[in-house]
Amino acid sequence: MNWNKITSDAQLDEIKEESAKQPVLIFKHSTTCSISAMALSRMERNWSDQLGVKPYYLDLLANRPISKQIEQVFGVEHESPQVLLIRNGECVYDASHMAISFTGLQQAV
Repeated sequence: MNWNKITSDAQLDEIKEESAKQPVLIFKHSTTCSISAMALSRMERNWSDQLGVKPYYLDLLANRPISKQIEQVFGVEHESPQVLLIRNGECVYDASHMAISFTGLQQAV
């Protein structure tokens, strides 16, 4: 799985633009949380590029202010870990903690 790292809030505009061409996944990950590590591992083990979703990864500890921007831009309250599926500039699906699954993402696409 090839993650695209989010390291600046300017990338959120790019993500919105990209999501008009293909769905975009944002995975908000806390590198010190075991639940987050498990959710990330499950997503990576089951990932298929055939889904046609571009995956982005946000390290919450290194980029906490960007998470707040994601909350404001996409209107989804922050949780960790959390996935957001962006299509046409809007969040059309989100899940957090143990509800994060590749199957759930597949159904939302």
